[in-house]
Amino acid sequence: MADWTQQTQAARAWFESLRDRICAAFEAIEREAGSDAAFQYTPWNRATEDGSEGGGGVRGVMKGRVFEKVGVNVSTVAGEFAPQFAATINGASEAAPGFTATGISLVAHMANPHVPAVHMNTRFLTTSKAWFGGGADLNPPIPYEEDTAAFHARLRAACMAYDPTWYDRFRKWADDYFFIPHRGVARGVGGIFYDHLECGEPEDGGAAFERHFAFTRAVGEAFLDAYPPLVRQRMGQEWNAADKAVQLEWRGRYAEFNLVYDRGTLFGLKTGGNVEAILMSLPPEATWV
Repeated sequence: MADWTQQTQAARAWFESLRDRICAAFEAIEREAGSDAAFQYTPWNRATEDGSEGGGGVRGVMKGRVFEKVGVNVSTVAGEFAPQFAATINGASEAAPGFTATGISLVAHMANPHVPAVHMNTRFLTTSKAWFGGGADLNPPIPYEEDTAAFHARLRAACMAYDPTWYDRFRKWADDYFFIPHRGVARGVGGIFYDHLECGEPEDGGAAFERHFAFTRAVGEAFLDAYPPLVRQRMGQEWNAADKAVQLEWRGRYAEFNLVYDRGTLFGLKTGGNVEAILMSLPPEATWV
């Protein structure tokens, strides 16, 4: 397996810096709403069966007046996949189960039903191959066309700077991925989803790594540009019991997707990740009719 240590550390540093800026932006919104809510950070270490170093991460959670529950996690882990799970991962196998993974994952559930919930995740993984993946998608219980258009426009601009085909391709990938088959409905109004942006080998000079790392950074910047303005635009909007009922039922659908279909949830649970950090994506309250 090639040595991607330097690249993994570079990606980790970026994910941590993005985490810090996102959390600061969200705390600033709480201040504007008259709340003193702040992120609480909990470090964790990954357990391994043989007691070897497996990495870990930091789980950040804030519960405030605007953000009913928002989690921002950064983790960097390493180890070996279980044999059957290894067969499902790009570049891994029973004979070569080793991996490293570093990434940021964010889910925000909002107090006001008119403010869209959101998900964002970007990551760098290595097995016998190395690649970036991730994306961002908007999940409003009560959709507004102008909010959807603004969110997609910023993601489209990020994609177009690197490849004119990527936005259409990655938007369709998000539409296909963030779909709840047993309900026959989409989880939200989409965004972009990408995976397996492969980086060649370290000795190739790093061109593919640098390009795909730059794109992944652009996705993070696009999220930070696009989402806080949507929160500020909707957080003071009046809502009623019927609006809240719509939100709580929609949250049930969100929970169903994350527990049944989400690959990130499965990856975290299968690799010994922190359960509370993995399940921070679940809403604080939901209903099923």
